Amino acid sequence: MSAPDFVVAIPARYHSSRLPGKPLALIAGEPMVVHVARRALAAGARQAWVATDDQRIADALAGLEGIQVAMTAAGHASGTDRLAECAAIAGWSDDTVVVNLQGDEPFAPAAGIVAVATALVQQQTPMATLATPVADAPVLFDPNVVKVVRDAGGRALYFSRAPIPWPRDAFAVDRSRLPAGNHWLRHIGIYAYRAGFLRQFAAMPAGGLEQLESLEQLRVLEAGHAIAVGLAPQAFPPGIDTAEDLARANAWLAAQ
Repeated sequence: MSAPDFVVAIPARYHSSRLPGKPLALIAGEPMVVHVARRALAAGARQAWVATDDQRIADALAGLEGIQVAMTAAGHASGTDRLAECAAIAGWSDDTVVVNLQGDEPFAPAAGIVAVATALVQQQTPMATLATPVADAPVLFDPNVVKVVRDAGGRALYFSRAPIPWPRDAFAVDRSRLPAGNHWLRHIGIYAYRAGFLRQFAAMPAGGLEQLESLEQLRVLEAGHAIAVGLAPQAFPPGIDTAEDLARANAWLAAQ
């Protein structure tokens, strides 16, 4: 199957508790949001929009060919809400495939952006995301790493910060390593939706599971909607949340 027609929307809020002004943090001399926008263009998106609440971010993108900016309200509770407003500003039809590329993913591989859009179209679900195998026990037990379990058709059964599935017999003996079987998947926080479902998602009340685990995607499962989970075709480098992450990103680029 050829790559589907899709647009990319990048939520970029100025204020961040761990890294103030994060979208404008410099990586190799350019604002992070510029790097993210270029990843969207490299993936072949028909349109690439940055949804922001701050004129400084819009100014940083001025002159970047192919990137459009949606000035959205400052009070949105989540990136999903911000993108729903972006969809209205952009005038996307309900069946438009929208990829939500996080504004702190400056090294997101173009192949992964295409893969999540493809998973949505192939599975014919209202929403899709990606995952990658978990290689070692410390990752499985890390609550900052979100795990996902899929059904036989590749759709999400559950997302959790807990180590799922739990190999009862093996972990009763040794929890320092993973038993054989490749049963574990780490969720990658990139999403695709039809624009109509994006608007529906943003209007849903938060579910009990979402509030318990602090995972917005559980709102969709709890409401009875399917989420396709594709396997990432290549590694997604870690996103940038802290000043230490930013320093590592600059060091990594300098070494290339």
